Amino acid sequence: MPTDPVILRRAAARRLAEAGVASPDFDADELLAHVLGTTRPGLLLVDAVTADQERAYDGLVGRRAAREPLQHLTGSAAFRYVELAVGPGVFVPRPETELLAGWGVDRACEAAGAGRAPVVVDLCTGSGAIALAVATEVPSAEVHAVELGEAAHDWATRNLSGSGVDLRHGDMAGAFPDLDGTVDVVLCNPPYIPLEAFESVEPEARDHDPELALFSGADGLDAIRVVEAVAARLLRPGGVVGVEHADVQGGSAPAVFSGSGRWSDVRDHEDLAGRSRYLTARLAR
Repeated sequence: MPTDPVILRRAAARRLAEAGVASPDFDADELLAHVLGTTRPGLLLVDAVTADQERAYDGLVGRRAAREPLQHLTGSAAFRYVELAVGPGVFVPRPETELLAGWGVDRACEAAGAGRAPVVVDLCTGSGAIALAVATEVPSAEVHAVELGEAAHDWATRNLSGSGVDLRHGDMAGAFPDLDGTVDVVLCNPPYIPLEAFESVEPEARDHDPELALFSGADGLDAIRVVEAVAARLLRPGGVVGVEHADVQGGSAPAVFSGSGRWSDVRDHEDLAGRSRYLTARLAR
């Protein structure tokens, strides 16, 4: 006998809340919309759920209650104006990274306004989120991306297919020697969690995102130190870099750049919740 979708959603939200899921109502709706092949607004038009759909929904809610990422269950993640395919082996892009991508889009647009095609590099691209956002929003940009993880590179290959992005497989430390001194914008969402913070990481990330995308030495800054050196090599004089970091690194992450003597205009930026989220700097002329 068909079931009222409102009753199902409310029960699922309670179950997810009891499991410690941060956004139980949103996730309950997203999962039901996924099962029914509609959208969250589209749920308002659904009068009943079949027994087969209810079973499928119950299974997904159970997996979400076990803290499997929502995006792994639906197979996709929204990022600015694009949808990305995601799953095991790749870091799920977070909403706060959209701010860094937006900053990069603005800087690329400024370069395009000067009458040339901007050259943009996305280090540690993961799913390809930042690279795809820039390529989509700044069609004149020449976008390059690199990813070390094999599984993540496979996901990026899928997401960037047909986008025109030059995707490479390898370590960012030695990436793009052919671009040295020619890049306008370098962007990176690197690993930045200290190893000692392992137990404090949310289960969705700790148990499902690749460790390569999460942890970065004793102080969480090892990868950011590499980004500083790579960006200095890649950028043209006056080129800019943007790097995401943990909210507790609002002083230490920018210090990696200001302390090298190679940068001007080193600034830190907050996310929409008022937390330190990413730094930017300009290569000194």
